[in-house]
Amino acid sequence: MTTTFDPTATAAGLEALRAAIDGELYLPGDGGYDAARMPWNVAVDQRPAAVALPTHARDVTEIVVFARSLGLRVAPQGTGHNAGPLGDLSDVILVRTGAMTEVRIDPAARVAHVQSGALWEHVVVPAAAHGLVALHGSSPDVGVAGYTLGGGVGWLARRHGLASNSLVAVEIVLPDGRLVRADRDTEPELFWALRGGGGNFGIVTALELRLFPLEQVVGGWLIWPWEESQRVLSAWAEWTGTTPDAVTSVARILQLPPIPQIPEPLRGRSIVVVEVAILPEEADADALLAPLRALGPEIDTVAPMPASGLMRLHQDPEGPTPGISHHAMLDALPPEAVETIVREAGPGSGSPLLALELRQLGGALARAPEGAGALDRIDARFALFAVGIPMDAAMGAAVAAHADRVVAAVGRWGRGRAYLNFAERPTASVTGFDEDAHARLLAIRARYDGRSMMRSNHRIEG
Repeated sequence: MTTTFDPTATAAGLEALRAAIDGELYLPGDGGYDAARMPWNVAVDQRPAAVALPTHARDVTEIVVFARSLGLRVAPQGTGHNAGPLGDLSDVILVRTGAMTEVRIDPAARVAHVQSGALWEHVVVPAAAHGLVALHGSSPDVGVAGYTLGGGVGWLARRHGLASNSLVAVEIVLPDGRLVRADRDTEPELFWALRGGGGNFGIVTALELRLFPLEQVVGGWLIWPWEESQRVLSAWAEWTGTTPDAVTSVARILQLPPIPQIPEPLRGRSIVVVEVAILPEEADADALLAPLRALGPEIDTVAPMPASGLMRLHQDPEGPTPGISHHAMLDALPPEAVETIVREAGPGSGSPLLALELRQLGGALARAPEGAGALDRIDARFALFAVGIPMDAAMGAAVAAHADRVVAAVGRWGRGRAYLNFAERPTASVTGFDEDAHARLLAIRARYDGRSMMRSNHRIEG
């Protein structure tokens, strides 16, 4: 697809598009352009040719048809948590779906019907009223669509697998302007690709998600001073090899800023934490936690809680936040790996990172269910995620350099694979899939987007 266009014709076409949709359209120079283009990760300065805020699927169809006629590309974006890899947007209409948030729960079918701009909080709360839960992420203000299309690893993933494989159907506007429904019977190849292949195939307008019966879990934090990082992370790594699928956990080294949003006992401190979520009907929480509690945590908040509380268990920041990060997928955490991580991010490391976290994978995440999508499983035991908040350019450079250093240091315990939802910088798509799945994704993208209209944060390309 050519990316050269006549600026005069383009400007006239965009004005016509503004009149054709019920939603908003902002061009550079418009009063609302800067607010409309701002992603959740405000460290990313995205400057598209236009920002469209559709209110329904018909708006999305108009946007795609106009973009095609003007020689422009389109990029779908819900919240903009993973905006960094999008790159140059000067020939792109950024389609922000945040006004499309309708959610309907069908308790009998155990299905949520969700517009593509909905956040996880919009789904979790009404589902909980029926004793149901979705395979949501670790923050209430993460977008349902981006998270799910990219895979989705949350607190119930070791029991139920990737969120993408809980998809029942997807409504999507294709690059040729057609609105179609993709499910196992209609557009099955497209449906396969959408479950893990991200926003490469069109602009999703709605999803149907399978829900699961769950009302209560045991969850919380075990907290120690960060001087205990070596001892705690070593014990946690060993402990994860013994836990059933009913347990998901995360270990984190945190350097907390002295801000009012952080509770007084932890404000301004550096700590090491193990977070846990346990399905109490399937596992004895006290027995399972005994080895970790034997380490004498300073604070222990683990207790029964409503399942809906899991969406805030991780305590990710809510609302627009700057962030710079890197990640790695690890096959093992032997003692040498733990020593390396603590040396690079623990006491005495000089690390500028806010958080170095290790997410426990395995369980159902490691097994491909029947009829799975493009990302059928995750072939790693742990995901490492290093992140910092760049308050200025110098700090941003320091965070990026240190995150790179951590990932390089643990490289020997991985195989260069990526989980693209955690990749907040340009990453080769082939690293996120097995070879056959990636080849199939390339063929499907060529079939549905032969003119390369779609700009995804992680483009499927050879």
